[in-house]
Amino acid sequence: MSGEGWLDAFLEMMAVERSAAKNTLAAYSRDLADAQLFLKGLGSDLAKASAEQIEAYFEALGERGASPATASRRRSALRQFYRFVLGEGWREDDPSHRVDAPKRGRPLPKVLTREEVERLIAAAPSVEKGKEEAGLRLGCMIELLYASGLRISELLALTQASVARDPAFVIVKGKGGKERLAPLNGHAREAVKAYLPHRKSFFPKGVADSPWLFPSRGVGGRLTRRRFGQLLDEAALVAGIDRAKVSPHVLRHAFATHLLEGGADLRTVQKLLGHADIATTQIYTHVTEGRLREVVETSHPLSRTRTKGI
Repeated sequence: MSGEGWLDAFLEMMAVERSAAKNTLAAYSRDLADAQLFLKGLGSDLAKASAEQIEAYFEALGERGASPATASRRRSALRQFYRFVLGEGWREDDPSHRVDAPKRGRPLPKVLTREEVERLIAAAPSVEKGKEEAGLRLGCMIELLYASGLRISELLALTQASVARDPAFVIVKGKGGKERLAPLNGHAREAVKAYLPHRKSFFPKGVADSPWLFPSRGVGGRLTRRRFGQLLDEAALVAGIDRAKVSPHVLRHAFATHLLEGGADLRTVQKLLGHADIATTQIYTHVTEGRLREVVETSHPLSRTRTKGI
């Protein structure tokens, strides 16, 4: 069997036996296809690759400017692929075993200040001038992301039924199909109420109804993450905020960071974000560290006394 045949078998196993999500399968397919293409240039493939050829692939990734995150993901894909191959008895060795995990510092997430979030929301009506319904939709989406800490995929998957009765929470399905409750504050609920009467104006032509909270006239029938990203960029421009600093995920970061700054405990934030491991949530303690230090220095009586005595 060729390398392509092994790859197809591996992807089928991931889909059937491990119930891998469509996006996960697509990522494995892209990463392994990239390695396969490189190996073909060496006169080899995934089935015949030597340890030296796999190492050469990762060296080439570095030369191409691939980030440590990309290299780490592709290393994981190859390790899992060859683990499967060994289990099937198609090879007796794992040519990926000598590849070390790339060193990667964990970057702190970008975070908007409360004032910047307010400016972003205020800018929404100005993004598509003359289209009140478009401004209400964009403002509603920004409010929901910031109020609930939703991932963009979770936001775009919301249905009209999920907000039909002005709920204080919405049920969302996150990574791994796990459901959780995401909170909606007063501002978000008011934004939803203001947007809903205009929702039908976004229905595809000839369509009388749509289940999606944010339908679209596009082929898929609902707003895409790419289009929302473009609208968010435009809102940042109007608000006078660096567009590189703004993204749907940055609003999720702002949600978590501002909760911790306001006194929420880490376990609560973990639950609200839908993190399986609290270690993922702990990165926000680094973001708020400076703020907490400032609070101690300005509010603790001994700190004030010592500062005055200096």
